[in-house]
Amino acid sequence: MELNPDFLAIAAALDAERAAGHVRGPLHGIPFLVKDNMATKDHMETTAGSLALLGSVVPRDAHVVRLLRQAGAVLFGKATLSEWADMRSNNYSIGYSARGGQARSPYNLTLNPGGSSSGSAAAVAANVAMFTLGTETDGSDSRDNYTLAQEGQTPVGGYVQFLTNREALRGATFGLPWESFWVRADAAQQAILLELIELIREAGATIINGTELPNYELMVSPTGWNWDWGSARGYPNESEYTVVKVDFYNNIRDYLAELDNTDIRSLEDIVAYNYANDGTEGGHPWPFGHPAFYSGQDGLLASLESRGIMDETYYQALEFCQTQTRELGIDAALNYNGTRLSALLVPSNVGQTFQIAAQAGYPMITVPAGVHSSTGMPFGLALMDTAWSEANLVKWASAIEDLQFSSGTQNKRFLPKWHRHLERNVPIRYL
Repeated sequence: MELNPDFLAIAAALDAERAAGHVRGPLHGIPFLVKDNMATKDHMETTAGSLALLGSVVPRDAHVVRLLRQAGAVLFGKATLSEWADMRSNNYSIGYSARGGQARSPYNLTLNPGGSSSGSAAAVAANVAMFTLGTETDGSDSRDNYTLAQEGQTPVGGYVQFLTNREALRGATFGLPWESFWVRADAAQQAILLELIELIREAGATIINGTELPNYELMVSPTGWNWDWGSARGYPNESEYTVVKVDFYNNIRDYLAELDNTDIRSLEDIVAYNYANDGTEGGHPWPFGHPAFYSGQDGLLASLESRGIMDETYYQALEFCQTQTRELGIDAALNYNGTRLSALLVPSNVGQTFQIAAQAGYPMITVPAGVHSSTGMPFGLALMDTAWSEANLVKWASAIEDLQFSSGTQNKRFLPKWHRHLERNVPIRYL
């Protein structure tokens, strides 16, 4: 989206620190990118991809950006994204924003790049930066009172201490929630992932098939990622979208209130701006607006209609989603017939996996596993666990990754081939 104009000066200053014997830590001098909905108090924009916020000035760095700068990491720039991080439209070109254009995967430049944080993912895949940050729309930083429980949960010394090797897999027990998630992966992906799982079994782990989320039909859409699956079943009080659209209305109002140099102060202002700039922001549905925003700004309109009112339906939906994904969901699957599993193994490209983890507020981690022979697009094996289990996930993922490398047959971090790189950079939409 944008390069940091101060990048070289910051890097030179940090190099001078290192030369003088002051090393802040392992991130000292390492370049990274952040998604353009993360505030940076510098000479870059923070717009969530929207032209409406171009020129606005944020009051401070986002919490995680501040911590990374303190650790010596060098902010190289902003990564592009799906405008408003998937919130503005329900039928649109994933990875497209009016400000940044279409994010494209370096593995195949004509296919869906995946996710609202597609720019962050594509940058790492293309080796543009050592690491990048995306966002999950269900969570936030230390100023968010919904996630204050994170205080004190990070282990002293960080997570590097939990890295291990293939020997750790001896005695581990992993579950496969087959009906919950695996049946939604295509046959080619299943075959390659099951080869890796067999390798994990041969390394000494126990694999249990059928460790399902008990009520997965209520939470897991059979047709793909769908955060309004509850309403699709006729129960808006069982829908994540019921919660998200109310929270977005209130949270965006609070965020905009702190900005300088902008007249955009509310969701109403954003909606009006998009209508007034149909040619770029696609306020109206296609063919009257922009083809990338096929359904216009129906997501923003749904949030606007809620007026941010936390009524009984809102609280019922919040309770339902959290309970059904936590104690009656992931936690129940992890406790299989009285056995506490080491983790759940799931296909990472099945969108419902990270949707369920996000609703629960639980972590996931992914290791590369392979690429589709027909498209060149990559996929991975993901591990799911309960709250505050990052250390556990680092342990098992590093063990699996060591197993992949040491086996000589499963090194699946394929470099991108830039398939069809001469194609025009146009919106990519799937009905």
